[in-house]
Amino acid sequence: MGENAPVTSDYRDHRGDYQELVDELSELLGAPATLENRDFELLAFGAYASEDELDESALDPVRTRSILTRRSTAAVRSWFEGFGITRATGPVRIPPTPEAGVHRGRVCLPVRHRGVVLGYVWLLDDDPGPSDTQLASAMEVTARIGALLADDARHGADLTRELRAVLTAQPGWPREMAVAELRTALGTRADGPHTVVCVTPWPSADPDDAPSLSTLPGATAWCTVPWGAASRSLALLVRLRSADALAPAASAAARLRERAPEAAAGVAAGRVGLAELGAAWEEASASARAALAEPRLGPVALWASIGPYRLLTSLPPASAQDPAVRALASPAHHELARTAEVYLDCAGQAGRTAAELGIHRQTLYYRLSRVEQLTGLDLDDGEDRLLLHMTLKASRL
Repeated sequence: MGENAPVTSDYRDHRGDYQELVDELSELLGAPATLENRDFELLAFGAYASEDELDESALDPVRTRSILTRRSTAAVRSWFEGFGITRATGPVRIPPTPEAGVHRGRVCLPVRHRGVVLGYVWLLDDDPGPSDTQLASAMEVTARIGALLADDARHGADLTRELRAVLTAQPGWPREMAVAELRTALGTRADGPHTVVCVTPWPSADPDDAPSLSTLPGATAWCTVPWGAASRSLALLVRLRSADALAPAASAAARLRERAPEAAAGVAAGRVGLAELGAAWEEASASARAALAEPRLGPVALWASIGPYRLLTSLPPASAQDPAVRALASPAHHELARTAEVYLDCAGQAGRTAAELGIHRQTLYYRLSRVEQLTGLDLDDGEDRLLLHMTLKASRL
């Protein structure tokens, strides 16, 4: 199904289906199974456990980390892929390798749909292990899992076009029409509480590098949109239990940053329905910009937590080039600019400022006098201080 294909509104969330199928596999094989997508992110793990499995010491470090953090490291992924699991069409046995943290052997069942690997089912390969007949039956179950993973992938890709249209449309009737199309695609899910997450800069616009929605709490759709001259942001639409319960969105943002560690993320305020989705995107992207500019706000910043940056991010970029502050903003005066900003952050308290900067008070007073000479501003005047403070903050945006 292509990006422009029609979307049905009866799509269902498959998270519960994955768990049921993994539980079925665990019972079938007599051993706890785990399901990961092709990015080695945990989707479900089996409830079946023998007495030995209930002993936590029986779990090797790789398996324990996968269950607790819901993903494996890049090194573990590369090691397992070295056994040919990305090309395999049947079970692959992997021997124990203690030096790699794999204390017990594995059986990997590749999950495919129409020849494309979409994930992996894992089970510990204890003696005597599952029989060939059991594994053959298990592969039939993985085919059903593959169909669900493919459905998830198609649905997320289908909604990419609709979500991007909403976020990039001009206010007024163009955005209203785009919202109507997205509402139709989502069906009854469109009427619930939602928020938007922005992760920027996002490293790739390739659909094959898209995040797996099934691993992100509440994720409904994603798309990438331009950000700046040569970069892009990732937008994620997230369902919420209530408009003020943003934990799923913050969790999804943190998971996305694992794929883009240099990025920052912003989370908009929650809303019911889709009518204000454009405004939510502006809040999310503004929060991400604030987190990039002010690390103490991030790496995941909520719109409600960014304080004055709610105003500063709405100002045009040229506002950071106020004539009075232009000279101070030059690289040659970086230390003076930082001194002025810390002084204003400390509400003009010289003792706190000197302690924060690690300098003597007399040095502070000298630097502040230089700031006044360069800008022509009076640091004893409230409006001049406000202008300088806002301009210094906005310059990092």
